[in-house]
Amino acid sequence: MVDRVPAAPDCALCRGPDGDPGLSRVEVWRDDLWRFSMATQGPTLGFGYLEPIRHIPFLADLDGPEAATFGRVIAHVSAVLREATDAPQVYAYVFGSGIPHLHVHLAPNTPAGVLSTQLIEGHVEVRPLPSGAGEIVSLDHPDLPETELAQVIDRVRGALRSGARDR
Repeated sequence: MVDRVPAAPDCALCRGPDGDPGLSRVEVWRDDLWRFSMATQGPTLGFGYLEPIRHIPFLADLDGPEAATFGRVIAHVSAVLREATDAPQVYAYVFGSGIPHLHVHLAPNTPAGVLSTQLIEGHVEVRPLPSGAGEIVSLDHPDLPETELAQVIDRVRGALRSGARDR
């Protein structure tokens, strides 16, 4: 079990919204323990990241109140994403080697979308981000228009902030 790990000064996720521009994302919701941000570019409509506010390096280190609320929070955010994007399902996955601060990738998936049972269908490359992290991107599916991504971000933000679904 991880004791209260202090924020890591070099951790982009510990910087919260201040670290988001370097990761091409924007915060749309937070409570005392969790924050949810969404990609501002990319080929997947509604792609987001759920992470604890507290610096918890990896999934195996999840403890305390974050462990007690994880299921409820991820289910709630996933349901809002599914509704906002009309996706029949939302994939959830964790890597962690790029930025050692727990963050769950939440990816709404539609039958015609870029995602498949593989991480990303087709040819891929790693796109360097200003933060120094790398983002896996599809060479077969172009990024969606930023205005389309922004509309979904606004819908998700509104639903999460208004408590449109019971948590």
